[in-house]
Parts: sequence; C-alpha cells; structure tokens
Amino acid sequence: MPVPDPASASAIASWRFALPHTPVAVPLARALVRNTLADTGTPVDRHAAELLTAELVANAVQHTDGDEPIELAMGLAPTGEWQVEVHDRDPSPPAALRDPAAHSGAVAQNGPVAQSEPGAQDGPGTPSAPDPREVPERGRGLQLLRTLSAEAGYRPTPEGKAVWFTLPAGAR
Repeated sequence: MPVPDPASASAIASWRFALPHTPVAVPLARALVRNTLADTGTPVDRHAAELLTAELVANAVQHTDGDEPIELAMGLAPTGEWQVEVHDRDPSPPAALRDPAAHSGAVAQNGPVAQSEPGAQDGPGTPSAPDPREVPERGRGLQLLRTLSAEAGYRPTPEGKAVWFTLPAGAR
C-alpha cells in the first residue's frame, strides 16, 4: 500500500502549516486540527486526531535538533480518511518505528498497522498489550499511534522525514 501524502492530488482537500520548532507548536497543532475538522465537518474521531497530531509534533520538537520549522500537513482523502503528516529536518526514523517487527501491532514504513483483536494473545498466558503499569513513561505516544490510527508510519523526504497516520471516516 502506498504511503499517504495528504497534499497529493488525490486528496479532496489539504492544508499545510509551518509550526515553530518549540513546545508551543503542540497546542497550536491541536488547535489547527480541531478547528479544521470542525470547520469541514469531517467525520473522524476528532479526539484521536488531536491527540495523535500532538504526539507527533511533540516528538518532532523533542527529538530533532535545529530551529527550522516543523510542518504539519493534513488532508481528507477521497475515501473519507483523515491523513496527517508531521515533517521535520531529521532524516532518522523515529526509534520505535525503525523495526516494525519489534512491536505487536507494528507500525510499518509503508504498510498498514497490524491490529490484534481485543483479548488476543501473543503466546500462552501472554497478553498482546503490555500491562500499563509496566509501560515506561517515554514511548507512549507511538504506542497510541499504533493503537488509535488505521495506518501509520514514516517516509523519508528530501528535507528529512515525515511521520504520518490515517484515521478512518465515520467516527466523530
């Protein structure tokens, strides 16, 4: 499956915003997503869209050097899916996305997120989701990405990379 590009010609509508490479970008990105979804009436899970966008922007601010702007790209696909990309100047993939096989419900570079059914197990007596008390404080954003998005991943760009997710149409 091709990696989505919310600004591609196949998008019904798309938006691009330059965000400062500072923590203020996180609430700004949330507001941009919230207002865009409200203004367009896009039928997707708005809370998930805001949360996942905020996580990607926070990761870009925290884990990349420099002061070049971070770009937020959003788009509505003809299928009704909502697509979001966060671009930064660091070509290194996010650590938790480097090895998709290392995760249950892995995020692929250009493929879908594998989702297990609730209660599914990886092996005898091993739950597929980690015990929340044992999850480290860092890394939860990408775990949320794998859990809440229909698909997610990253792709290299000429200037660095884009980390992306899609949400299915239908939920509000």
